[in-house]
Amino acid sequence: MTRKIDSTPSAPLPTEDTATRRRFLIVSGSAAPALLLHATARADDSEEREVTATEDLMREHGILRRALILYSEAAAKLQRDATAIDTEALVSAATLFRDFGETYHERMLEEQHVFPEVRRAGGEAAALVDVLEAQHRRGREITEYILATAKRGRISTSSATALAGTLEGMVRMYRAHAAREDTIVFPAWKAALTPKRIQELGEQFEEIEHRQFGGDGFDIAKDRIADAERRLGIDHLDTFTAQPPPRA
Repeated sequence: MTRKIDSTPSAPLPTEDTATRRRFLIVSGSAAPALLLHATARADDSEEREVTATEDLMREHGILRRALILYSEAAAKLQRDATAIDTEALVSAATLFRDFGETYHERMLEEQHVFPEVRRAGGEAAALVDVLEAQHRRGREITEYILATAKRGRISTSSATALAGTLEGMVRMYRAHAAREDTIVFPAWKAALTPKRIQELGEQFEEIEHRQFGGDGFDIAKDRIADAERRLGIDHLDTFTAQPPPRA
């Protein structure tokens, strides 16, 4: 068997220095994208893990807003047919609002850490604190009423009207309440503190959350409200899509 010989001129053999340099360039060139991807992934992971104190407060409002949507839908169902409503879903949402919203978010975070700093800073946000605290107290009264009524099981027609009105009152109050906090109070609180202090409070909030719920309280609350939504039949977002407007 004969071997075919390439008749093209061969390239000169690299010297030791040239070969070493080539190996370095090849290795460096192939490693650079991997290192860049690794560094980017680590940065992305760090950003994903880090939740600032203000972001934490605002996403907790997201959980409470979902409970308010459930209250609104429950009020409408009560007015149509009080006997058809799943009272366990209402009890679950109200219990979540009490545990996650009133005990943790309001008492442990806002009333102990946010409102005192906002009061000291003065200005528009400070003028809201007394009203916000009064609304916290009223909300707790309403939550206890919802729980006491819904825990009876089947809701009578006579009590359905009062419960529906109370639910709608809570929704109206807390929508305005949370909107003022998100747009006025929390920004003022953040502006009154140094970035280092905000970071420290973020870590402190996380410790309080884990101590209170035995884990990630936000994820636990998200699962609980999702379960209540399923029970009431409002777990699909597309059911909230508005109808087309009438022709002008």
